[in-house]
Amino acid sequence: MSIEVSNESGVDVDEAEIAALARYVLDALHLHPQTELSVMLVGTEAMSDLHVRWMDEPGPTDVLSFPMDELRPGREGAQTAQGMLGDVVLCPEVAAAQAHAAGHSTAEELLLLTVHGILHLLGFDHAEPEEEKQMFDLQRRLLLSFLAR
Repeated sequence: MSIEVSNESGVDVDEAEIAALARYVLDALHLHPQTELSVMLVGTEAMSDLHVRWMDEPGPTDVLSFPMDELRPGREGAQTAQGMLGDVVLCPEVAAAQAHAAGHSTAEELLLLTVHGILHLLGFDHAEPEEEKQMFDLQRRLLLSFLAR
């Protein structure tokens, strides 16, 4: 798998851990070994620009996902086709505020947001209660199993 993590935020983050988590999630969801993913960390100004341009909403947000080849999770013994999964954009400053409110570290929040962003790339959503339950349950399982290894 090709996972590129680019930190343009000016905030010190563990890019290697984010890449390891992304690789873990893609493996767990049976994506092709040559799947490509980009994770970018940006400051609040850049995130605000993206949020307005793509979601027509003001101010920075925590995570945005930009799917490319519309890949979906595979199943054991049947991986997806190879392709470009897309881009996940994270904002560490927004993540830090959310982490503080939730009572955990910014690093933990960034890992949660990484999984969340990848699931959006794979077609998961949380607009409806049933979708939210499915997505958030999977998100929790993936993150906890990564941290427990």
